[in-house]
Amino acid sequence: MQEKLIPMAYHRQLNAVPTVPTALESPTGFVADTLARPLQELRISLTDRCNFRCVYCMPEESFGKDRIFLPRNSLLSFEEITRIARIFVAHGVQKIRLTGGEPLLRKHIENLIGLLAQLKTPDGRNLELTLTTNGSLLAKKAQSLKDAGLNRVTVSLDSLDDATFKRMNGVDFPVSDVLHGLDVAHAAGLGPIKVNMVVKVGMNDQEIVPMARYFKGSPFILRFIEYMDVGVSNNWKMDEVIPSSEVIRRIAAHMPLEEIEANRKGETAGRWRYQDDSGEIGVISSVTQAFCHDCVRARLSTEGILYTCLFAAGGHDLRALMRDGKTDQEISTAVAHLWRSRADRYSELRSTTTKGMERAVKKIEMSYIGG
Repeated sequence: MQEKLIPMAYHRQLNAVPTVPTALESPTGFVADTLARPLQELRISLTDRCNFRCVYCMPEESFGKDRIFLPRNSLLSFEEITRIARIFVAHGVQKIRLTGGEPLLRKHIENLIGLLAQLKTPDGRNLELTLTTNGSLLAKKAQSLKDAGLNRVTVSLDSLDDATFKRMNGVDFPVSDVLHGLDVAHAAGLGPIKVNMVVKVGMNDQEIVPMARYFKGSPFILRFIEYMDVGVSNNWKMDEVIPSSEVIRRIAAHMPLEEIEANRKGETAGRWRYQDDSGEIGVISSVTQAFCHDCVRARLSTEGILYTCLFAAGGHDLRALMRDGKTDQEISTAVAHLWRSRADRYSELRSTTTKGMERAVKKIEMSYIGG
C-alpha cells in the first residue's frame, strides 16, 4: 500500500545527481550516444496528475483517491523548464513535446509555451513545439495554445464506442467531448493532428476497423500503438498485445493499404496510406518491432529528472544541479556527458533475448514521464 500512496518513492532512490566534468565544454549543436544516435527530441512532462484513469497508464487500482501526487515545490518552474530546454536545443534538439500526466492540467501552460516558442536552433530555425493530450480540455484551450506558439497536438482516443471509451478512461468521460476538441483544435490550426489509439486485447481491439473507417478521409492521422510494458502498475502481459502487423491486416481487409516511407529518421510510427489516396495511418510497434536503434529522444520528468529511455528505472537529477547554483555551461557539459554515455535499448533486448524482462525490471511509470 505504501508504494501506491507515495509517488515514485522507489524511483527517487534510483536517481542520481549528475557529476559535472572538470573540463567544461561549449555545445556544438550535435551530440551522439554510444550507438551513434544523435540527441534531437526532448519530451517534457509538466505534471504527474491526470483527470483520466486509463487502464494502460494510470489504472484506478493504483492511482485511487489516496494517491499522493507531487507537491508544487517539487515541480520545475516554467523558467527552469525553459532553461533546461535551451541547453538541450544548443545540443541539437529540434523538437519539444509537452506531456504529462495530462499537460493541460498545468496552470497557465500558455505562458510556458510562449517561452519555449522563443527558442531557436543553433542555425536560427524555430523549434517544432507539440503537445500530447487526452483531449478533455482541448476545446477550451486550443486557441490559446495556438496563439501562444504551439504548432500541433496529438490526442489520445482509444475507442469511438462510448461504453468502451468510458471503460478505458476510467472516469466516465464521453467520446463526443474528445471529438469536439479535435474539431476545435483543427480549426485553430494545431495540425496536422495525430490521434493515438492504444490497442489492448479484449478491451478495444474490436474498434480497430471502425476507428480507421471513421478517420479515413479526414484531416486527422490515426495511429495504432501496441500496448506497452511501461511502468509496473498496468499489469502488462504479452498476450494482451495486438501486433501492428495484425492491425494492418484487419484494416487492409476492408480498405487496401500500402506502406510508405518515414518522414524522417528516428520516427516512431510506421506509415501506411490508403490506396485510394484518402489519407494515411501509423503503427507504433515498440513491442514487436523495436526501434531503439533510431531513438533520438530524451525525457524530462515534471521534477527535473532526465531519463534517456522510456523504460528506464532511474534517471539523472538536473533540478538538483540548477537549484545548487550550477551554471548553464556546467549543466550543458553534464548533459553532453550523459548522452555520450547512453547505451539504452530496452525494447530490443526485451524483444529478442530476455524472456520475462518486462517483469524483472522496475520501470518508471508512463504517467510520471510521459509517452
